[in-house]
Amino acid sequence: MKNNRKKNVRETALELLESIEKNQAYSNLLLHNAIEKNKIDKKDAGLLTELIYGTLQRKMTLDFYLEPFIKKKAKLESWVLPLLRMTLYQMLFLDRVPDRAAIHEAVEIAKRRGHKGISGMVNGVLRSIQREGVPSLENIADPVKRLAIETSHPEWLVRRWASQFGLGKTKEMCEINLTAPLQTARVNLTKTSVENCISRLEEEGFTVEQSQIVPEAIKCLRGNLASSQAYKEGLLTIQDESSMLAAYALGVQENQNILDACAAPGGKSTHIAEKLNQSGQVVSLDLHEHKVRLIADNAARLGLANIETKKLDSRQVHEQYEPESFDRILLDAPCSGLGVMRRKPDMKYTKKEEDLTRLQEIQLSLLDAVAPLIKKGGTLVYSTCTVDRAENEETVKLFLEKHAGFTGDLTLPSKMPEAVRPLVDGFELQILPQDFGSDGFYIACLQRKVD
Repeated sequence: MKNNRKKNVRETALELLESIEKNQAYSNLLLHNAIEKNKIDKKDAGLLTELIYGTLQRKMTLDFYLEPFIKKKAKLESWVLPLLRMTLYQMLFLDRVPDRAAIHEAVEIAKRRGHKGISGMVNGVLRSIQREGVPSLENIADPVKRLAIETSHPEWLVRRWASQFGLGKTKEMCEINLTAPLQTARVNLTKTSVENCISRLEEEGFTVEQSQIVPEAIKCLRGNLASSQAYKEGLLTIQDESSMLAAYALGVQENQNILDACAAPGGKSTHIAEKLNQSGQVVSLDLHEHKVRLIADNAARLGLANIETKKLDSRQVHEQYEPESFDRILLDAPCSGLGVMRRKPDMKYTKKEEDLTRLQEIQLSLLDAVAPLIKKGGTLVYSTCTVDRAENEETVKLFLEKHAGFTGDLTLPSKMPEAVRPLVDGFELQILPQDFGSDGFYIACLQRKVD
């Protein structure tokens, strides 16, 4: 019975991997739907998640290892290569799965899905690797190319990061991108304290601890906090620690009028609203109706009445609001998302370098649109969940060159939690994934001059 259950998990994993490959579907969404739809139990859901994310995380490395053993790769049916990758991933990276069991499962799946020739080929390739071992990465002379294959990141991206951060930091970033992030959450201080929230979650059977980075944050070591009663009662919000720093950068004071220009799914809007302590107002905009509903639902769950949601393209914000309408504006801009690769491993293979140029144009147009809405002396925070300098420092530099009425706000360090202050550079903060084990994230704190 046990084998059948595991077989089903691997077949489900293969179907999802094939779908991601063919349709460029999002792994996190497909995986969540598959677990819900098939009512997969907790133990099997863990294996399924490991197989999907692990195989995707290391796809380029696995292909490098498979290459010498596969002849006529172009003629393979679309599911065969994902099956070989998934099986090799288990053989090389999952200690708890014996090689013979992984190979046996792969051959059985190949028999069911294909003909005798395919199952024979799958068996032959995997037995050869078991016998001969995989080729050495040390044979790749170019250090950038070797790092790209070793950590399964596109070579253009590794070269780009190496030129921006140096090879050492790039290696650290690529390596941490291969690991699964811990779930973190923000405690709703308008309803409870961090200590009480931790006690409640422990009573529910979760293993949690207080964050060392953000005072109102907690880390979950076991369990999914979104399924907790505490979550349903609005005591917490699932949010990465890096992302929580955007609300800190705003320097929120009670009774202020604050615009969150690209607000969905509402993590930052609700954090700002909590910092306003039921006073003032947060205006949360998003382009899509369903995402606007998501923000409103989150606000309702958390018991926050000081959030107004609106479906609006922030580039048209001047049509709805007068100049100098807001004390603070947060622009968490659309970006490449290169800082959240640990959560979305398939993203690595779909991004192109030219995407970053196109995104910078959108980022600048959004900054241009919201800038007149800030009161004199007010704060404009620009943030992204990427680590790319073109989207971050260069975008802000171009904005400041064009808008003489704005300057960098050098009080940013004093607004940040103590653990983060050493990483602040003037009015900018770039967090790399390896700094705290959180998402890669960028913040620039700008101020509108008084005269």
